[in-house]
Amino acid sequence: MKETFNIAVIFGSAREGRFCDTVGTWVVETLKSDHELSVDTIDPAVLNLPAAHVGADHPAVAHLHTALTEADGFIVVTPEYNHSFTGELKLLIDAAKQQWKRKPVGFVSYGGMSGGLRAVEQLRLVFAELHAVTMRDVISFAHAWDKFDDTGRPKDLEGTNNALHHMMTDFKWWAGALRDARYPQSKHHLLEAIA
Repeated sequence: MKETFNIAVIFGSAREGRFCDTVGTWVVETLKSDHELSVDTIDPAVLNLPAAHVGADHPAVAHLHTALTEADGFIVVTPEYNHSFTGELKLLIDAAKQQWKRKPVGFVSYGGMSGGLRAVEQLRLVFAELHAVTMRDVISFAHAWDKFDDTGRPKDLEGTNNALHHMMTDFKWWAGALRDARYPQSKHHLLEAIA
């Protein structure tokens, strides 16, 4: 029996009229077709985190902490704004700390000429500080507005799905290895129960 991983797809933009809805929805729908994954969405536009750092008892922060804690790993869908990632995404990341630790993070980026890759490279530094493990492979959409059809699917659906599958193969390996390392007793007790 294969393991199931709880994955949180994090939308990296909260702007009105954002293209993140198109890219993020494709990611969520594609990942939900993988029977090894249980997929949840964390959306800063819905979450409404306060701009000032507040305690974990704030309802939005408590909800975020629960969602992050339950996840075995994260896929961040990020645009690039001014050669970086968004303020909303930084606020979301900084609202938690331990919940990111020892979990894999994959990236799907989009933007103009660079396809959001400059945002991803900066996010790698942030997640390294939080002791998360970022995936080497990235799904990137340069000139993203030209890469999706009217139904919200990538025009090169086969190639894009293959790239996402390739990234997720490594992601699931890391999700399993890191979960086993975080909870060694759980696996040990499970093996004893099976024996």
